[in-house]
Amino acid sequence: MSIKHATPPIRILTVDDHPMLREGVAAMIQSESNMLLVGEAEDGDEAIVMFRDLRPDVTLMDLQMPRLNGVGAIKAIRSEFADARIIVLTTYTGDVQVLQALSAGAAGYLLKSTLRREMLATIRAVHEGRRHVPAEIASELAEHIGETALSDREIVVLKLVAAGNANRQVAERLAISEETVKGHMKNILSKLSANDRTHAVTIALKRGIIDI
Repeated sequence: MSIKHATPPIRILTVDDHPMLREGVAAMIQSESNMLLVGEAEDGDEAIVMFRDLRPDVTLMDLQMPRLNGVGAIKAIRSEFADARIIVLTTYTGDVQVLQALSAGAAGYLLKSTLRREMLATIRAVHEGRRHVPAEIASELAEHIGETALSDREIVVLKLVAAGNANRQVAERLAISEETVKGHMKNILSKLSANDRTHAVTIALKRGIIDI
C-alpha cells in the first residue's frame, strides 16, 4: 500500500508599506489550503532581513516604498538567493518600471487592481517556475522597444522640472548653464515624443521614468 505525502503549502512573504493591502493579501492567502503567509514586511530593508530568516517560496513585492524600494530589494535578495521567486505588485503599468523589475530578477508582475482576479493563479505559476506578465503590460513594453532611454542626467533634469522648477532654477540646482538645461530638455522632448515640458512630465510619470 503506497503512502501519499501531503504537498507542503506555498510559503509566501508580502512586502508593502500599506497595511490595508497586506491585510487584503493575507485574507486571500488564508482562504487557500495550499498557501501559507509566513511574514509581512513594510519596506525593502525589512524584506531582505525577513527573506534571509524565512526563505519563502514566493515573495510579493511592492515597488514604491520608503527607504529601499522594490527594485533595490529584488536586486539585493537575488544577489544572495539566485533562486528567489518574486512577484512585483504595483499600481503602475509603466514600461520602465517593468523593465527595471524584470531585469532585477522579478518572475512576475501584478497590477494591484487585478489582485483579486489574478494573484492566486500568479503565485502558483511563479512557484512552478513560470513567469507572468499581464497582457496590458507586455503591450506597453512592446510599444517602446528600440527607443533611446533618457540618460541619468536627463532624468534628474526632468524630476526638477516636474517639481515646478524653471530652467534657470534647474541650472542653479545642478551647477550647470541654462543653455545646457535647454539642451537636455530638447533631448528629453525628442526621446519621449513630447510636445512640451508638461507633456514630457506626464509621459515620464505614466511610464515610470520618474515619480513624485
